[in-house]
Amino acid sequence: MLCEQETTRVVNKIRKSLLRMTFRQLQVFRSVCDHRSYSRAAEEMALTQPAVSLQIRQLEELLGQPLFDYVGKKLYLTEAAEALQRASEDIFGRLESLDMQLADLKGSLQGQLSLAIESSAKYFVPHLFAAFRREHPEVSLQLTVVNHTQAVRRLSANRDDLLIMSQVPSDMALEFLPFLNNPIIAVAPPDHPLSQAETLQLQDLCDWPLLVREPGSGTRRACEEYCHQKRAHFAQIQEVGSMEGQREGVLAGLGLALIPRHAVRRELQLGLLRELPVAELPLLRSWCVLHPRGKHLSPVAQAFFNFVRNQRTQIGALAEQFSGVGNSL
Repeated sequence: MLCEQETTRVVNKIRKSLLRMTFRQLQVFRSVCDHRSYSRAAEEMALTQPAVSLQIRQLEELLGQPLFDYVGKKLYLTEAAEALQRASEDIFGRLESLDMQLADLKGSLQGQLSLAIESSAKYFVPHLFAAFRREHPEVSLQLTVVNHTQAVRRLSANRDDLLIMSQVPSDMALEFLPFLNNPIIAVAPPDHPLSQAETLQLQDLCDWPLLVREPGSGTRRACEEYCHQKRAHFAQIQEVGSMEGQREGVLAGLGLALIPRHAVRRELQLGLLRELPVAELPLLRSWCVLHPRGKHLSPVAQAFFNFVRNQRTQIGALAEQFSGVGNSL
């Protein structure tokens, strides 16, 4: 084992070495990580490929560790690269937060909101952000649409400022705020036999094919759990992989779908689809805005969270205008 003096010397040496890293080197490194390619990183950074290779080689010399491995012509991150990637995300995130704070001190809110949302919310959230940006016109949006499983992974990795999802994980320490109902309904073409019924039970739908989302979808899981609870077992299930696939499949006459009302609002308004009068529906889930407990929010993220919390009346009116049905919480 190293004596205390030798340990201190090594630590100091490492610190001095790391302090010689430049922001440009980290930017190049992050681009290589994102693209898994030196040539694509060179394209993005407006550099030559040898220049990118030089920057990475200099970083490796400073770290004393290789950053990338080539296996079968594919680029893979080493453990050192993964550690550096996490550190660089933190560094650039803090700089972005500082920029926002300095803008805030000047009396204007500026910066980018990194927001991940479950796909069931993608029809409404752009309208919600537009309402927020009317109050803060210098804020931009980086929006990532994912399914429930992917959202949980991003949450665990702290990839985003905030997330919007309908089923909040109960095994994670989170700050969350329910702000809008997400009604799931049954739809069919207007010429479908069930569309002529005045009232239906969920079990009445079970003789018809049901179009469902991909595994990992929160909407699919919620519907499966609810149908099981109501003893409604569909004999024919067809997986179509997206809400758009569900919607188009129903329009084509391939089957029925249990789908968020927001996803088919235009088709319902135009009479292309019919909401079936099922007594046990709509199935109500709440969209929630959330972040890990203890996470330091940037000024932009905090402002958006506060907007959702404090503007319930405005959000309710927006939801009513958007879907034709008032459904705020």
